[in-house]
Amino acid sequence: MKKTALSFSILASVLISAQSIKTNIDLVNVKNDKVAVTMEFPKMKSGDIKFHFPKTVPGTYSVDDYGRFIEGIKFFDNKGKELAYTKINDNTYSLKNAQFLTKVTYLVNDSFDEEMDTSKHKAVLSPAGTDIEQGKVYMINTHGFIGYIDNMQDVPYQLVIQKPIDFYGTTALADQDTSEATDTFTLANYAKLTDSPLMYSKPDYITFTAGGMDVVLGVYSPTGKYKAADFKDNLEKMVTAQKKFLGDMNTNKKYAVLLYLAGGDGPQLKGFGALEHHESTSFVLPERMPKEAIDKAITDIVSHEFFHTVNPLKTHSEEIQNFNYADPKMSQHLWMYEGGTEYFANLFQIQEGLIDKNEFLKKINEKITNSKSYDDTMPFTVMSKNVLLDQYKGQYRNVYEKGTLLAMCLDIELRKLSGGEMGYRDMIRKLSQRFGENKPFKDDKLINELVTVTGYPQIKDFYNKYIAGSQPTPYAEYLSQVGVEVTKQKAAQVFWLIKNPNQTGYNEKNNTFIFDENSALSPFSKSVGFKITDQVLALDGKTIDSKDRQAFINYSNTIKEGQNVTLTVLRKNGDKTDKIDLKGKAILDKLTMETLQYKANPTPSEKKLQDQWLTGKK
Repeated sequence: MKKTALSFSILASVLISAQSIKTNIDLVNVKNDKVAVTMEFPKMKSGDIKFHFPKTVPGTYSVDDYGRFIEGIKFFDNKGKELAYTKINDNTYSLKNAQFLTKVTYLVNDSFDEEMDTSKHKAVLSPAGTDIEQGKVYMINTHGFIGYIDNMQDVPYQLVIQKPIDFYGTTALADQDTSEATDTFTLANYAKLTDSPLMYSKPDYITFTAGGMDVVLGVYSPTGKYKAADFKDNLEKMVTAQKKFLGDMNTNKKYAVLLYLAGGDGPQLKGFGALEHHESTSFVLPERMPKEAIDKAITDIVSHEFFHTVNPLKTHSEEIQNFNYADPKMSQHLWMYEGGTEYFANLFQIQEGLIDKNEFLKKINEKITNSKSYDDTMPFTVMSKNVLLDQYKGQYRNVYEKGTLLAMCLDIELRKLSGGEMGYRDMIRKLSQRFGENKPFKDDKLINELVTVTGYPQIKDFYNKYIAGSQPTPYAEYLSQVGVEVTKQKAAQVFWLIKNPNQTGYNEKNNTFIFDENSALSPFSKSVGFKITDQVLALDGKTIDSKDRQAFINYSNTIKEGQNVTLTVLRKNGDKTDKIDLKGKAILDKLTMETLQYKANPTPSEKKLQDQWLTGKK
């Protein structure tokens, strides 16, 4: 029996190989920070083809044009003859009479090296990007390395990674060969391929089992400051709590966390965060962060990505199921995919005892404060559907602020309607049972489906007013129903370059402050012609002390309304960087601070609903 099974397995492997797109990524013979990729194809079904690299990928909601990192591309027929092609744009190549196409070769540049230069193109967010550092680390988000042919996205891919023998690849994929020099993986289609990141470096990983799921954490720390073992206890505690919170909604048997810590003499990065996949998360943070801060980021951010295994990775609309990498059509429902997921990432912490009720309320308070930096009357469905367009993409980050709050208010609404028997989590569970990974819902019919699974037509009114409509959500009204009150404090006056100071970053190489490109500019910045891609070098001649950056911020807090101010910035100008002084009179933002607190004497119904909300118990 064993011999027969083995023979069948070998035969199946040969058949898959013959019918698959064999793709080789060479991490051994790296030259000039470029990696060679070779793709070999089965017989073409058409003579005219288009070969693409992704314009964007699921989970990023931005135009990244991964084809711009490709050079030296060549197409060959079955006799080794090079075929002519037409380059349509950064991402697409057209070939005529290419029925004998058998191979394409090209070189890949990494995105990390260009992250600080946005003069020609918006930077790729680090966790969705690629890094090539010979002898150190290779961050392989496969969508940045591998292309596809129209109408062949459903053909299996056989991925072969040639690697240094002393390197280990952190991934959720199972290696199918025993060689120390290569790793071989088989993916069902292009979507599965791009859903499977890998990180190669000197081995530093830990494994554990949580809730019946095998977990691997691989860490790259350029200076050796951290080891994977440093984060095991916190990650294990978090994943165990998440599995308990989700129950039967999560069926993962394995999960990989690829933690890349940026620092040392490596590339300068600013777009820190994580990108979700069905069985893994690619996660980028600055190595300079204290361990406690990294642990907190793991709890807040990696938990968010893991919750994506439910929504939208397994419960989603047709736009996600049939994702068009070359010409993406976006869904209306980022409020659920990102906002609802972020709500879960906060809610599970209180319901599973990772934080107390006051910490949870503080997180909600921060969401309300941050949401005020965005347009509260813009319909979320409209913004979501058009998020790739310039006039909407500046509102994208509100999905993590207002989107969370919308899910919270819907949770409270459902609990009130059901007498505490149903909440947002129950609704998502029922939705995931009705649909699934291979059964999408129609984008414009979601609210009807939610009414069906909950049995409460009243939520359609909520949806039409606050999600698809332009009415600001009355957070105070909903929070009052769970025994929480809002108190307003005296308005503060703040001088800074963007509306939300929390979206400020730091460039170690240039010793400058930098900003999230989706941040809203402050009135002063607009008045002096400050650009969101400018790097702040000095304020009234005072530069940033790399060891005491707070001193610079403290000085900015002393600036008075109408005071003459000189802001010195570094601004990209083609291939060079100019040092520019921007002068004007200070304009201070007037901020009204709202604080949430639990009512001292809630009504019995408010206290009951609050307990159900915070514990998840019925």
